[in-house]
Amino acid sequence: MPGRRRRSSTTTGTSRRTTSTKRRTTAPKRTAKPAVELPTAGPGERVWVLAVPFRAPAPGAEWHPGLQAHVWVGAELPPELAPYDPPPYTLERYLEDELNEKPRPLPMARPLTPRDQQCDGADAIADHAAAGGRVFLLGDDPGVGKTGTAILAVKAVAEQRPVRTVLVIADRPAAITIPHWARSIAGFGDGGLRWCVTTWDRLGKVATLRFDVVVADEAHMVRHTTTQRWKHWRAVSGAGRVKDAPYVLAATATPAHTPLELPYLSPEFAARTGESLREWSDLAGRLAAHGFHVERGRYGWGWTEDADERRADLARLQGWLADADPPATLHRPAPWGPVSVTGTPVALTPAERAAYESEWSEFRAEMQLARRSRQSAKGRAALLRFRQKAGLIRVQATVDWVKAQVEAERQVAVSVEFVETAADPIRDALLDAGISVAGIYGRDRFDVEAERLRFQRGEAAVCVFTVTASISLHAGELLPDGSTATETPRVGLFHQPRFSGIQARQVTGRTHRDGRTSPWRIAFAEDTVEEQVARVMVERLAVSGSAAGADTSSLREIAELLDADWLPAAALSDG
Repeated sequence: MPGRRRRSSTTTGTSRRTTSTKRRTTAPKRTAKPAVELPTAGPGERVWVLAVPFRAPAPGAEWHPGLQAHVWVGAELPPELAPYDPPPYTLERYLEDELNEKPRPLPMARPLTPRDQQCDGADAIADHAAAGGRVFLLGDDPGVGKTGTAILAVKAVAEQRPVRTVLVIADRPAAITIPHWARSIAGFGDGGLRWCVTTWDRLGKVATLRFDVVVADEAHMVRHTTTQRWKHWRAVSGAGRVKDAPYVLAATATPAHTPLELPYLSPEFAARTGESLREWSDLAGRLAAHGFHVERGRYGWGWTEDADERRADLARLQGWLADADPPATLHRPAPWGPVSVTGTPVALTPAERAAYESEWSEFRAEMQLARRSRQSAKGRAALLRFRQKAGLIRVQATVDWVKAQVEAERQVAVSVEFVETAADPIRDALLDAGISVAGIYGRDRFDVEAERLRFQRGEAAVCVFTVTASISLHAGELLPDGSTATETPRVGLFHQPRFSGIQARQVTGRTHRDGRTSPWRIAFAEDTVEEQVARVMVERLAVSGSAAGADTSSLREIAELLDADWLPAAALSDG
């Protein structure tokens, strides 16, 4: 794409120490050579890159394969295409502004005032970048303010090195996470930089573009190197490039289950050990060479089961990042304290008990058959069916508990993993009881941001959701229109015990955040394997922090309880 003039911008809410008003020379644009000719505008015209939903009619617009988007060229956007006009900082708007001589002006934004903690975090990241660092791990607890810290940090880094373009990769759902980041960038000030906000699901659409800084929100999404997502991540993050690689800010409160799931930090490990990027492309091999307690087994690399060895590995790994000068990581616990998580036993009726025992016996038989023949797909399917059916048996108990909380004047967040056997029946039963419910689940079932705001404004007393991160449901939140969410106390319920500590910790941070406390409960059928799983989960959340490997032992213990220890680790840890 041809070079364009940089947008001027007034920066608001900047860091106290690291962000100055001095303008820098714009870095030369670096974009991949397009495979096909890009659209151009004639005199008085503009190229419009549109955000057209799948199979939606877009009369007059043309699909451009190089941009992977619909395009319209003209002086003004026709009314029939106006609904597809992309908001600022989105991928389509980024591409559009790159194709035109002048970016479109931005609307006035509500200024956001950074907290001291966010400014301090930005300074730490800027120091790391100034020392030539490659990847910084921002591991603050959920709700501490990683979004603001990241934005301030990017602007601080841009004051010390040539930075023009910034990629932000957010988690799902896009209808909530992209507007959240866009509002935050506008509120804290974009620093005159070109920001592009996308999601992990759309990473392939930007894999051919080059950026000066990459912010990976919920960076644990690329902890597995066998996925297509990892391939795209390597391209945008420059993980294998010695030169011309972007500065990467990886933000997540839950980096990984084991050190083997930290490939996105490999460039920084290489820098800290003085070894090559090529060597560290084999993360497991390098960890083994450095004496970490990992070894190759029949089903791939595994981590030690010895608790003392795990602690030693984690201390050493954290030392590589935290004890460096300057540090390459930052973790600040929530100053309002850890979340309270307790178990909520459900006493099954005789009929429910009989149904549960029948499902458990059937599951055990299926799992043993799958295990003997080493058919992991059948084993995973059996585990999934059992969890769905076990949760369905307890739906009425969850509904009764939620009703009691609403009567006690609390707003309730209900975390579920399945739609047809949990989310739908819980929501339907509550609606039948006259209780308003917001739903954040099911692809294209709901307008997720509208549903979230219904809950936050108190129009819905309950929110049933499947997402694990990137939405705010806490009391007193500052909403996009400048109003605040209700002050009604929030309580949370896991309808099913989560296997993964990463997922569970992220879920509790939806209501226990930004200075607001919110207790969570885990529902389970009394005197069943669910009770044992819930116990392991509660114990793990009581001690887990930002360290990689925090819940590896709990995953192993849960797998043994379910006779699933022979399955790949992803059968329990992935969501």
